[in-house]
Amino acid sequence: MLNHKLVAVVRGAAGEDVLSIARALNEGGIHIMEITADTPGCNDLIRQVSDEFGEEMVVGAGTVLDPETAKAAITAGADFIFSPTVDKETIRITKRYGVVSIPGAMTPTEILTAYEQGADLIKVFPAGVMGPGYMKDVHGPLPHIPLMPTGGVNLSNVREYFAKGAVAAGLGSALVNTNQTIDNEALKDITMKAQQFVEAIKDVESYENN
Repeated sequence: MLNHKLVAVVRGAAGEDVLSIARALNEGGIHIMEITADTPGCNDLIRQVSDEFGEEMVVGAGTVLDPETAKAAITAGADFIFSPTVDKETIRITKRYGVVSIPGAMTPTEILTAYEQGADLIKVFPAGVMGPGYMKDVHGPLPHIPLMPTGGVNLSNVREYFAKGAVAAGLGSALVNTNQTIDNEALKDITMKAQQFVEAIKDVESYENN
């Protein structure tokens, strides 16, 4: 995740569209995909994507609110568990099974609590409320905690989030808009947007070295 840096958040997709979306993302250069746990058949979809792509696509579960949901997703093959909040038991069971834990937090207290409980990355959510500058503000007192903005990240601000200290970013409807019909045209659009996001951060290492 730290290498590829961009995570596609797929929320509300019809089950029959998920594999097509995964193919479109993969073609566009985005190789990490979150399927939200409230998607019907989420665990089966995780298994399908994992079976088709193997190591070419890292797939995990999002919107995981409790340890039971986390364990079921891990059993299905989830490589990571995203949560919108800090739930200590969810973090613990995720780490118990050797899977990457990424809880959602906003305040410095929540961010530190999640990290001390064993989280690998902290999803700053909803990032759009505070903007890219918040990454730098939090990194002042907490420079050792890796932050991943999610919610409100788009092509116009993704570079700035990394410039301010983000190590990865979650991309929602700015990349995959499941409110539209997922036809061939929509899939081409997903591939094009994926390419644009990849291009936008291709020199992100230069930010990290400044």
